[in-house]
Amino acid sequence: MYDLGLAIVFVLGIAWTAFMLMTSWGGTSWVFCSAVSVVVGGLALLRERQLLLTTIAGLAVTGIAVAVSLSAAEDLPQEPAPVTALALAVLVGSAIRTLPIGQVAAVAVGGVVIVGATWFEGSTAVTVLATTGMVAALVVGPVLRVLDRVRRPQALAGESVV
Repeated sequence: MYDLGLAIVFVLGIAWTAFMLMTSWGGTSWVFCSAVSVVVGGLALLRERQLLLTTIAGLAVTGIAVAVSLSAAEDLPQEPAPVTALALAVLVGSAIRTLPIGQVAAVAVGGVVIVGATWFEGSTAVTVLATTGMVAALVVGPVLRVLDRVRRPQALAGESVV
């Protein structure tokens, strides 16, 4: 049920962002942003099937999109778009919550590096939103990890809970 709500937020966010880019930047500036958001959002929705792979793919797609938008300067809108930032936060937070510590460290560092790269264009609404999402993932992920361990210690240890 949570994923359905998240999917609705993604669809509405992508449509809104595309509309705003059409009316401000004009042309086809919205296509790149929308494509990246659809891919990373889709990966976030598929995260339960293979969390590590979907998170790595989400980090890679977002990282490439940030690099492309930085190199395109004024030709493309800044990445990550709002939905991409939200989807990346969902992936990173979910990974921190459930993956082994070594993988968690790599995912967290990857997320911070990608969001840090957005600051090369200065402080904008996009950078602040992406940073806020990543900070939320870095805080909520570990909190949920601890709560899972406190609430269900036997289930996490592989023992049957009766």
